[in-house]
Amino acid sequence: MIRSLFPVLCCRDLDASRDFYRAALGLEVVFECGWYTVLAAPGDPSRQVAFVLPDHESVPAPFGVDAAGVLVTVEVDDAERVHERAVGADLPVVVPFRDEEFGQRHFMTRDPSGLLLDVVQTTRPTTAFLREVARWRRAHR
Repeated sequence: MIRSLFPVLCCRDLDASRDFYRAALGLEVVFECGWYTVLAAPGDPSRQVAFVLPDHESVPAPFGVDAAGVLVTVEVDDAERVHERAVGADLPVVVPFRDEEFGQRHFMTRDPSGLLLDVVQTTRPTTAFLREVARWRRAHR
């Protein structure tokens, strides 16, 4: 039985990553030991993200590189409030706050190691998008 499932991202500056996710999302540190840091949503330790130094002995050598090309998506109740928090903390906004036809209000910021944090609030998709999905599904049966 799975008790938890979360990403562990290699990064060279654990403190900067920790501070970024605390500022952006209000995550709390649940464990730190100098080479590994775990953050979780307040009151829900099953919603976690962790960071490890890429050159730590627990990381196999070929994989000991900074994470890249990763989009970390966090679904929230109020994306606009999180956006205001991010802007207030001077976090870099790389995709401005906006509504998408596919049913999201979101924005993206970049964490200190270069990963994208996509803060998402689910909304109702447009009718045009739902039609597009229906066409795709019919074509791929």
